[in-house]
Amino acid sequence: MRPVTAASLTPHLMADPPADEPAAPAPARAELDPASRAWVASLRAGAPDRDAAIARLHDLLLRGARFEAGRRRDSLRFLRPGELDDIAREAADDALLAVLRHLDDFRGLSRFTTWAYKFALLEAAVKLRKRSWQDREVPVEAGAWEAVPGAGDPAHAAEFGDLLRAVRQTMDTALTPHQRRVLVALALQGVPIDVLADRLSTTRGALYKTLHDARRRLRRELAAAGYDLDLGREAP
Repeated sequence: MRPVTAASLTPHLMADPPADEPAAPAPARAELDPASRAWVASLRAGAPDRDAAIARLHDLLLRGARFEAGRRRDSLRFLRPGELDDIAREAADDALLAVLRHLDDFRGLSRFTTWAYKFALLEAAVKLRKRSWQDREVPVEAGAWEAVPGAGDPAHAAEFGDLLRAVRQTMDTALTPHQRRVLVALALQGVPIDVLADRLSTTRGALYKTLHDARRRLRRELAAAGYDLDLGREAP
């Protein structure tokens, strides 16, 4: 991921909020292939071979979680021996519960094993991100702005200096302390949203809503003050 620089700062902070559109209807359920149909039937409560099917599913999910853990191994060298596999096993356990809980949501648009495998990848990714931040301080104060690469670069200051000062001042005056903390952590410091949700004892959905509201208010206030909000956008 590219670092946030002064040139990319304003679009990072003030990305256009998504349009308020009704949720798209769920895709139609496809005809299940024989293997997927067998998986679903064997995982239903009361199925005679359910325990064996759950064991096979857990093996599949564990392979997926271990794959994701191995992919991130280089950034997790600080882990104790065996800890990476412990995280993968925990992710597989949670993915198994998630698959069983969402069994009725499987619509057959892919093979069942492909659909289930994604649960393991997601659970492992979330747990590994949280573990990588476990002993790190999450920067949520406005002072963290100073750490943004290029924010004080004289080469950019002439072009963006006035806008950047306005952004900082507007963040201080127009946003609530909570909106400011969330915006700084997610948009400036790149804190993973699941990590921030854990630290602030809230949910990802609540943080997305806060980020959406903060960006919309920031854009509205700056536009009302006459600032060109396209100035900070990078060329494609």
